[in-house]
Amino acid sequence: MTDITLAPIQPDQPSHLMATYGRQAISFVRGRGAYLYTEDGTEYLDALTGIAVCGLGHAHPVIAEAIAEQAATLVHTSNLFEIPWQTAAAQKLAEVSGMEEIFFSNSGAESNEGAIKIARKFGTQQGVSSPKIIVAEQSFHGRTLATLSATGNKKVQDGFVPLTNDFIRVPFGDVEAIQEAALQHPDIVAILIEPIQGEGGINTAPQGFSYLEEVRNICNQHNWLMMLDEIQTGNGRTGKYFAYQHTNIVPDVLTTAKGLGNGFPVGAVMTQGKAVGLLGPGSHGSTYGGTVLGSRVVYTVIDTIQKENAVENAAVVGGYIVDQLRAQLADKNVQVRGFGMMIGIQLPRDCGELVAIARDQHKLIINVTAGSVVRLLPPINMTQAQADDLLERLVALINNYL
Repeated sequence: MTDITLAPIQPDQPSHLMATYGRQAISFVRGRGAYLYTEDGTEYLDALTGIAVCGLGHAHPVIAEAIAEQAATLVHTSNLFEIPWQTAAAQKLAEVSGMEEIFFSNSGAESNEGAIKIARKFGTQQGVSSPKIIVAEQSFHGRTLATLSATGNKKVQDGFVPLTNDFIRVPFGDVEAIQEAALQHPDIVAILIEPIQGEGGINTAPQGFSYLEEVRNICNQHNWLMMLDEIQTGNGRTGKYFAYQHTNIVPDVLTTAKGLGNGFPVGAVMTQGKAVGLLGPGSHGSTYGGTVLGSRVVYTVIDTIQKENAVENAAVVGGYIVDQLRAQLADKNVQVRGFGMMIGIQLPRDCGELVAIARDQHKLIINVTAGSVVRLLPPINMTQAQADDLLERLVALINNYL
């Protein structure tokens, strides 16, 4: 193997990267499980996992071995040919999702683009000339022009007008608003929502997951597609393989990414029922979607999650973290919410500075979203001991801050 050592970046050294990220002044050179390490060996507890991506932790040996072995064998042939690993990965994903058809993409945004295309195709087949999709306020569906238009966050939309006018926005969890929209807009063909709003602040509907059951009933009533964005909530994150499995319903269209590849860039859009067969040859595609390497990673990630009982672990250990946070922060004016390893701590004021304080003083990697919500997205296979380590650092952080 070629030995390449990167020279340290100097503060005055110009960068040729587009300035699209507000980067923190730190970099990591390796990881293991729930921990990250800088060049000098300093250890950090990672309670963010690449924003819900590395669900099985960093450098998982089974995933790393599969990637290395496949990369040394065959990486890509294109979708012009049969790809056995893609077929096997689709079978695995169908088994855990309850869906029938699967298209592999490269990201969550691409998966949601596929869902939007499916909704449009469904609408045009129903004779709707300008199909509309209901979406929720405070949602996040991606940064392509269509998914940006679907997103309910004006900050990320700023400067990119005109956006597409294919979306009708309603408050998250408001069933009456959906019914009212149905009366006002006869060209609605689908609803696209997140079971839990991640970027919006770990928001759950006031009625909990029964909201999804109500939405399913409305979609059945109006012959709409029910489309769930489980980019962040999927792959065991909430203590079920997919968050909708906390209920008895099944969506028509399901999207996911993030934890699907445990760090490898891959996503999927899935269909069942009346959404099956809407996309055929020539109607959708991706050069890199479902490569040999990517498909083997998906298969291996799902297989490892199953063998390690990681979904069940996320439910148990995540529930423990929530209970302990509520107990240990009971005298603080905070609200703890979430399911499994998707946890939000609503503070009484904006707290963006906690990211740097947690990193520098407690060697803890967290995220603050929606201004005042500390977001935790630990590995779904986090151990009890690691959870206690997280609690010790986090409770000290919040107690000192409040």
